[in-house]
Amino acid sequence: MSEEKILTFGEYIRELRESTGLPLRKVAAQLDIDPSLLGKIERNSRPPNIEIIKKLADIFGQNENNLITEYLSDQIAYKIIEVHGDVNVLKVAEKKIDYIIKQKNEQKT
Repeated sequence: MSEEKILTFGEYIRELRESTGLPLRKVAAQLDIDPSLLGKIERNSRPPNIEIIKKLADIFGQNENNLITEYLSDQIAYKIIEVHGDVNVLKVAEKKIDYIIKQKNEQKT
């Protein structure tokens, strides 16, 4: 049985870029950002904004929602680690998401 390969958002972007054979500078030019910024994104030392994520999805032919999910899952994981939380936070958050969505839907009606 093979294990699912887990990568951080930056590692995933680097892997996409390298698998297409595109140099960092060319992808950065397509994003209209400095190559050093893209390098920081790939090293997870600087988060991308939503516009960069959307452009990355377009450049690499990826589903935009999948890339956003990859990014947000990193942010959540880093935040939980930062406060020494555990996966129980995710279980509570899932319940709260359902509750908040329900509240918003009730406000619309």
